Amino acid sequence: MLATRKWVEHNLGFDPIATPAPPETFKVAEASIASPEPEDVQREIIDFDSQATEGLNFMAFTTATGLSRFTDIPWPKGLAPVTGKTPGGKTGGPLPKADVLVVTWTVDEGHALSRVITPGKDSRNDYIPYTHNWDKLSSKFRPGCPARSAGRLGAYWTTTIGKTHAVVFKSESHLSQDGPDIPNIEVWKQIISEVQPKLVLTTGTGGGIGKQFEVGDVIVSPIVRFDCIQKFKSEPFAKAYYSSVSANTKYLATAKTLFKANSGQLPKDNTRAPKVVRVGPKGLDSSVVTTDFFGFDTSNNHYKLQGLGDLSEMGDAVLGLVASEMKSDAPHWLAVRNVSDPQIKAEGTLKQQAQLAAQIYKGFGRWSTVCSAIVCWALMAAL
Repeated sequence: MLATRKWVEHNLGFDPIATPAPPETFKVAEASIASPEPEDVQREIIDFDSQATEGLNFMAFTTATGLSRFTDIPWPKGLAPVTGKTPGGKTGGPLPKADVLVVTWTVDEGHALSRVITPGKDSRNDYIPYTHNWDKLSSKFRPGCPARSAGRLGAYWTTTIGKTHAVVFKSESHLSQDGPDIPNIEVWKQIISEVQPKLVLTTGTGGGIGKQFEVGDVIVSPIVRFDCIQKFKSEPFAKAYYSSVSANTKYLATAKTLFKANSGQLPKDNTRAPKVVRVGPKGLDSSVVTTDFFGFDTSNNHYKLQGLGDLSEMGDAVLGLVASEMKSDAPHWLAVRNVSDPQIKAEGTLKQQAQLAAQIYKGFGRWSTVCSAIVCWALMAAL
């Protein structure tokens, strides 16, 4: 799939360049101008909330749909997610122990993930704030970053799938946002040490690399790699890659069938049902790529992402880094990422291309996340 201005207009009802979305459809005011800076567009993606005022305004202006259209998923008998009555742990204290730790990142990713695997509890409205060691860690966060703005490291709840218990964590800490001291590394170490999981899943949205991907496709990867060419280009991990174990495929075929309940909310120009791409343990041209800039794949390969992996995002390789430092004490881990925006046609300016990618995310990021949340379910059910 190649997203053009006409593609966006056909699937979202407007051309973001000729008829920009009005300012009231943005969470970050700086992202609403004609040529926003990449940092502002990136923050808009993180903070945009389809269930808040800006989200309702966005859906009134566009043809996008909200999670009020969500259709309950027909789970296999005995494997429906069972939301915990209480999350466990103490206010201000460590996370509870569980078999699996699932971590997601943006506001809309949190809404969709919680709708799927903690039904009845929403990540924004109901999850318990996580502030353990906040006084120690917060000094390392730059002013104005999401964690500082929220006054917490994240929020969490618990769920059970079959016999597998999980902590579901919506993070406020981001590699791209926290500042030069990279406290996100310490947050990862802390939450893993508290939950003591057998498996860690980092999940959410990203940009597909290559025309073969469509919105809603899910990449399941035991390989993550850094492509740092800006903020962290001098760090020893700037071009590092890390690997874990391959995914258990037992329920992945079932997951694909479960996409159908909500795949009608994905772009109407999708040519097929969403697919699950399982990355093997070898071959570095297939991976999840973590950039230190708002990178996305373009038809002219502006950011040189093609050949590095299947999808670009801005944080998962930190988990690989942390696991490598833990050595034999590290849990198994997987990056489970959905394609929320496809390859962008190199038309207009690069800032205009970034606007297209961001508007596609705002239109379909929650619905593509439903797909990756179902895949997380499949991996937990198979544990």
